[in-house]
Amino acid sequence: MTRTLTVPAPAPEAAKRYFGAELAFEVDPDDLVRDIEAGRTEGYVVVETRAPEAFRSARIPGAINLPYRDLTPETTKDLDRDLVYVCYCESADCNAATKGALKLAELGFKVKRLSGGITSWIAAGYPTEGTPEQTAGIRCAC
Repeated sequence: MTRTLTVPAPAPEAAKRYFGAELAFEVDPDDLVRDIEAGRTEGYVVVETRAPEAFRSARIPGAINLPYRDLTPETTKDLDRDLVYVCYCESADCNAATKGALKLAELGFKVKRLSGGITSWIAAGYPTEGTPEQTAGIRCAC
């Protein structure tokens, strides 16, 4: 038997549930940039969950900064609960987006996470706002 099939593939219905759930939690940079470039930004807000200095250096156009450490009922009281908050951080090696999405969900907000963070965004050649000379030094900054 092959190593690939040592554990059998799931039944189609199980795969549908699993992969459907995965996509409910994440959006990829290509889908997000296509929406932004087409002006389709209704229904969601892009959220940088790292520290303010990281947000100032490089961010996705139109993103707001909500550092995950600062998310409380008081700091989120003016956020629109009808929107989906798409959280991102530095990369797949940083979990600030996960921590931010969790905190927002605990506070009653609908959330998704951007796959790969801003490093994947930049690696794909997508535009950023901020201080361009600092873009090369992207780091976790949680």
